[in-house]
Amino acid sequence: MSISKEDVMKVKGRGFLRNRGTDNFSGRVVSYGGVYSSEDLLAISECASRYGCGKVSFTSRLSAEIIGIPYDKIEEAEAFLAEHNLYFGGTGAKVRPIAACKGTTCVFGNIDTQAIAKTLHERFYIEMGTVKLPHKFKIGVGGCPNSCMKPSLNDVGIEGKKIFEFQGDLCRSCKVCAVMEGCSMKAVVRGEDGKALIDAEKCINCGVCVGKCPFGAVPKEAESRVLVYAGGTWGKTQRMGTPLSRLVTVDEVPEIIEKILLWYKENGYAKERLGKAIDRIGVDAFEAKIFSDDLLRRRAEIIEAPIKER
Repeated sequence: MSISKEDVMKVKGRGFLRNRGTDNFSGRVVSYGGVYSSEDLLAISECASRYGCGKVSFTSRLSAEIIGIPYDKIEEAEAFLAEHNLYFGGTGAKVRPIAACKGTTCVFGNIDTQAIAKTLHERFYIEMGTVKLPHKFKIGVGGCPNSCMKPSLNDVGIEGKKIFEFQGDLCRSCKVCAVMEGCSMKAVVRGEDGKALIDAEKCINCGVCVGKCPFGAVPKEAESRVLVYAGGTWGKTQRMGTPLSRLVTVDEVPEIIEKILLWYKENGYAKERLGKAIDRIGVDAFEAKIFSDDLLRRRAEIIEAPIKER
């Protein structure tokens, strides 16, 4: 059969991308934060065998991509996965599937990345999935400053931190300080009295030192907080995400992201990424809106408005 450009674009909007040099397509199976159950994987495997070429690859954003689906088998593949509560998607000028690192189980994880990704998936990919944006909008969830998920290179990225108050009076001036030895940032120094001190300018709140002091100078428990980046991009055009000026709680994250989405919907021009819009209008003006409630009050008005054209 002859496949037109219109045919290709129609199925692209449903998560199917044409395989180079063929009339076959790869279908992206959406997950939250890259998490699939064993039953999901069995269904994906069977779908690949029935309707594709028998191969599955994982994208850099952790979507399972079934390769080699003929155009006339796309609807059958969609129906098969729907029977297993799985769906193709993840393309277009809208919120893309949420990507997350394995911070939920990683020893360095400061936040439950997969639980957060599921919350964000339901609130933004599902509930706001029909909201057309100026361009694609990627959200990345990272559990710590090791930055495996590259949160600073997403339109919105969140990075888990640990906050605590150093109890200097409990320091015993140990010859070998476990806190100092474990700090890769060299943020722990000794004062004139030999006791440990934390250099706030070097400390990145990575949480590695939490619980390391046997005498409790660094508490065994610390509060999880989140650094939010906005406007990051990677590829032909690169921009490091702008870190918001204050850390937020995990509970604040969905509302902060919704404000960023609304700001982008209202201020971004068609085909303009979030970072470009922030640079054009200014970081201070952007952040002032994000830390106010004005955007939420006008939510319906902003969502219903057309995308701005230059």
